[in-house]
Order: sequence, then C-alpha cells, then structure tokens
Amino acid sequence: MIRYATFGLALLASLIMCACGGGGSSSTPGFVKVIGVPGVTTGTNFSFDISAVDGAKGRMYYTNRNNQSVDVIDIPTNTFLKRITGGFAGCNTGPTCVGANNDMSGPDGLNLITGTPFIYVGDVNSVKIIDTSSDTVVKTIAIGGASGLRADEGCYDPDHKIFMINSPGESPPFATFIDTTTQKIIATLLFTDPGTGAAGPASAGLEACVYDHATQTFLVNNDGSTANPRGEVDVIPVSFVQTGTPAVPVVLTLPVPTPANGFKIFPLGKCDPTGLDLGPGTDMAVSCRQGVAGEPLTVQILDRTVGTLRATVPIGGGDQIAYDVPTNRYYLAASRWTKSGLSSGPACTAASPCTPVLAIIDATSRTLVQTAFSGNNAHSVGLDPVTHRVYMPFSPSTAPAVCSTCDNVPTGGVIVFQE
Repeated sequence: MIRYATFGLALLASLIMCACGGGGSSSTPGFVKVIGVPGVTTGTNFSFDISAVDGAKGRMYYTNRNNQSVDVIDIPTNTFLKRITGGFAGCNTGPTCVGANNDMSGPDGLNLITGTPFIYVGDVNSVKIIDTSSDTVVKTIAIGGASGLRADEGCYDPDHKIFMINSPGESPPFATFIDTTTQKIIATLLFTDPGTGAAGPASAGLEACVYDHATQTFLVNNDGSTANPRGEVDVIPVSFVQTGTPAVPVVLTLPVPTPANGFKIFPLGKCDPTGLDLGPGTDMAVSCRQGVAGEPLTVQILDRTVGTLRATVPIGGGDQIAYDVPTNRYYLAASRWTKSGLSSGPACTAASPCTPVLAIIDATSRTLVQTAFSGNNAHSVGLDPVTHRVYMPFSPSTAPAVCSTCDNVPTGGVIVFQE
C-alpha cells in the first residue's frame, strides 16, 4: 500500500469517512489507497472524465485529457498499469489543460461494448474504438460536422448492438447511433423541442444515457427544453433509430410523444441533471447538480416506465452515478457537494466551497447510507463487481480551487475504496 505521506495524505484517513443517516446497511467503505498517475503532481490541473470497469479483465479505465489517453488501472494489484494512446485530442489549451474548453477537448466518455474486446471513446467530433486485446486504437468514426465539439457520454444496447453517444455542445445537440457490428453510423437524432423539427428550439444540452432492456429504449438526461428548462429524461424507442441502416443512415428529430410511438418525457423539476443509471425493479436514479445557488442538492429516484418520482435523496452536486447489483447500492461521485447541502451555483466558490464525497445510496430504502471524502473534483466513479472496490480519479487540492476539504491532499490520482 502507498503510504499516506507519499502523497501528502497524512490526514486523509481522518477525513475519509463520515456516517450519514438513512436506511439499509450501515457499513462504511474502507479507504484502500491512492494510486499515483504519471504526470499528475502537486498543482496539476488533472483533466479526466468518465470511468468504467471490466470485472472479467480486472481493469479500470478512465479518460485523461492531460495525457491524451485512456488510462488503465490494474485491479488485482491496485496499480497504474498503462496509458492507451492513439490520436486523442487532449485539451484544446495544451497538456496543462488550464482554461480548457471541455467541448473542444477529449477524450471524454467511454463505454465497454460487452461481449467484445472493444471500448468506444468519445473524442471531440469522433468516436475512437480501442481493442483491449492489443490496447490500441483500431478505428476512428467521425461524428457530426467540422465544428469540432465533443462527443461526450454514451451507452450501449447489447440487444440490438447499437451504441448511442451524445454531442451536447452542438446547436442543436444531437445523439449519434452506431451499429457496433459494422462500426458504422445508422442514425443521428437532433434534440429540439418535440414536434418542431430541425429548426425548432434547441435542447440546452445532453448528459448521461442508459439502455433499458425491459422496455427496449434509450433513456437520456436532457439539460433542458422549453417545457422543462431545468431538465428532463427523454425515452427513445430503439425501433425509431433502426429506421436507419449502415448503408443508409438517417437524420431524425424528436416527435411529440404518444402511446403509439413509444416516446416519453419525464420532467425533473429543478434538477439540472448529469448522471443516470438503472436500479432494481423499475427504479432509475438521476444525479442532479442544481445550478441555482441555495437550492438543495439532490438525487432523484424515479419509476423509469412512467416517470413517477419515488424518492428525493438529500445528496447531489455529482456527475457520474452507478448502480452495483451485488451490493444493491448506487454510488455517486458528488464532486460539488457542499457542507450546507445547498448548491453553490454554476461552480463552487470561496463563499460556498466544494466538499466532494463518494455518496452511497441504498437502493431498497432509497436513502443515503454513507459518504466518504473523495478528493478534489472527483466526478467519476468506477465499480468492480468482483472485488467490490470503488475507483475515483481526483485532482490535486488546488486545481480546481475552492475545495475546502482538499488542503491535505495536494497530489491527485485515483482513490480506491473497499465495500
């Protein structure tokens, strides 16, 4: 195990855990270690994004813009294994990533394509395909036009072998659907107000998505429409995008939802959604990162078939949220959580600093059961279903600034917890 002092973490053990009220098990995740990341030192503006775990291979993956790579953590030894490169964009301001524009930087989201050796990675206006048999980029699929704005978060439908990836910074934002058998685009879906066509009012952006086998639909967090300016979940039947083929791809727009066409819209109220995952039964968890100062930070748990709100959990300000079947828990990377539990606004401030945590929600009781200090800007989370370890990349204490609990963690890396 890496000693705390090696990373300036002498007080980390005393910060790492705090008990929170709620139902379910009261066990607290144990701090295992911090894994060092080459090139990430004191003061580095560590620009990472989404994480994923391949339990069968014993690997955790996350995107790293500083090093223009997908980084690999070896789970059995909890060590940094390697860096997969292959023409990733990096930050548009260079390797320091200071002042970078996220929409012009990459890589961003990544998804394991189950049943294959491939990982699909969003990289500005393209998707790069990594073959994990050789840990090399084997193909680049161009996404959108020449604007160069990021292909961000995605999700995979293993039933029909279709990968969906969102381009939130485009006008209007759109999702691209790729047939993973041929590795070719079959459809592009423009997100404007339903029924208004390509020239209609544009969505405020797109966040996480997920595929639901039970309903044969994609569900996606929409940052805002005219009807729901603070966010909604859009439900898209797979059959709609299957009107396109690799030979004849189509450009589509959202129709007005009807029982006949299978589209649905679930309003989220004052949410400003980010992460999304399916839970047990018909539950679905939506991570909210309220952008208005003073509003309570929350996670919403809804019935994903009809959109009924089942619980509002008093924890939020996060990005990636993931459900783990073996533990029956949701794990939220709440990077913008605050001591007061109230939003700082669009970003953390000196008056309302970040206090980032890993938040654990019991999926049966739909209540918060634990939080643990997670490190500066720790907004992504990878779960290993085999070892029940939790992996979270994080930044050094001062980059970005205004993290009030990060003073004793000057060097970033990947923090590991054990459930």
